[in-house]
Amino acid sequence: MKFAHDFLFGAATASYQIEGATDVDGKGPTNWDEFVKIPGKTFEGTTGEVAIDHYHRYKEDIKLMAEMGLESYRFSISWARIIPDGVGAINPKGIEFYNNIIDECLKYGIVPFVTLYHWDLPLCLEKDGGWLNRKTIDAFLNYANVCFESFGDRVKHFITFNETVIFCGHGYLAGAHPPGIHNAPEKYFQATHHVFTAHAKAVIAYKKRKQYGEIGLSHVFTPAFSIDNSEDNLFAAMHANQFNLNWFYDPILKGEYPDYVMAWLETQGIQPKITADDRESLIIAAPLNDFIGLNYYQPMRVERIHMPGDVVEPTRENATGAPGNPSFDGVYRTVAMDDKRYTKWGWEISPDGFVSGLQLLKEYYGDIRIYITENGLGDEDPIIDGEVCDIPRINFINDHLVAVKKAIELGVNVKGYYAWSAIDLLSWLNGFKKQYGFIYVDHDNGLARKKKASYYWYQKVIETRGSNLKS
Repeated sequence: MKFAHDFLFGAATASYQIEGATDVDGKGPTNWDEFVKIPGKTFEGTTGEVAIDHYHRYKEDIKLMAEMGLESYRFSISWARIIPDGVGAINPKGIEFYNNIIDECLKYGIVPFVTLYHWDLPLCLEKDGGWLNRKTIDAFLNYANVCFESFGDRVKHFITFNETVIFCGHGYLAGAHPPGIHNAPEKYFQATHHVFTAHAKAVIAYKKRKQYGEIGLSHVFTPAFSIDNSEDNLFAAMHANQFNLNWFYDPILKGEYPDYVMAWLETQGIQPKITADDRESLIIAAPLNDFIGLNYYQPMRVERIHMPGDVVEPTRENATGAPGNPSFDGVYRTVAMDDKRYTKWGWEISPDGFVSGLQLLKEYYGDIRIYITENGLGDEDPIIDGEVCDIPRINFINDHLVAVKKAIELGVNVKGYYAWSAIDLLSWLNGFKKQYGFIYVDHDNGLARKKKASYYWYQKVIETRGSNLKS
């Protein structure tokens, strides 16, 4: 089987992780610009002040993407580059920069796939309460409309938010991302609700413009599976999916929150405050979503926690994504299993879990259009005789593309695949130690770019529509 010709082969990045130029041409500060300056928050104190200097080298980078044969490039816009304080005047230099990115993509026939929010919130808004403040909903809607107005004539694929579970979970539970709040579930659920409401209002606004593109959002896709068939552990998997999957997908695709989670929140006295206008926006927007984006790296293997003494509060140190941590509510923990394969960062490598999860998603939500908006291997790539030999990445992406093929054959409506990432970038808390890209960036040689082994391999995958993949 070859992938259909309307299936998009792409790769992805995010603004904070590649652009640098954090205070250039009128850009305002973001929550991440401040957060990374706190000692111990990132590997070796890495900041995004330079990142990989994509702001000045975007033409070189996009040309490399074109030579690889990318059909689509998913990138994010920095809100603070467009509206420096989040709510005030528009920065024309910011508009100009992203117009240049879009036009450079189109010059090579690369479809721009734009994410409006990939974690970098204007600092003024963070200082004013961030996603706990309802004013941020209105500010995001205004920002989204500026982007639709400025770029919607050429951009026909918009993602509103990337990975709400991460920037809210790490922000209000683990304290590992801005605003660095630890173990505050009531704030976590309120913040996620505000994000979903902002998404809904942006979708409604976009559709009113009749720009004839598509809009959705991207979620982490980490389906939970029981470690065995015991009743307790099957319950743990159900509970995990309700809180990590249904809580994030139901309001977007169904316009309502899952009853199971809402009932639990009520017993804890931490239900989010939801206005009638919020509910109406979610209901109106749900059928207007054109797609859901899935960022898949690994599944969860879970078991029930029985003893209260087993519960460990989440911290920055255990917020790595590797198994072994309890859920915030102490109901289950994630488990590393002896018969599974894992990356150097302890993430499970499971193409089979990908297929099973996609089938589960179809059972929940029907025939929704899906883009795999992130999937890739974080590694430390070896350099042998001057060549970057990232063979494990080739094997990882090969196996996951084979899984996508299988899911399509099983009737799952997947319309594109975006590898994470197009180029080595700043990996948030991991600095530059954790590499994901097809293109190597040499930090000891003026940020020189170099094509990796995976670059030539993915080039061939695109050229053959996947017929060269090894099952």
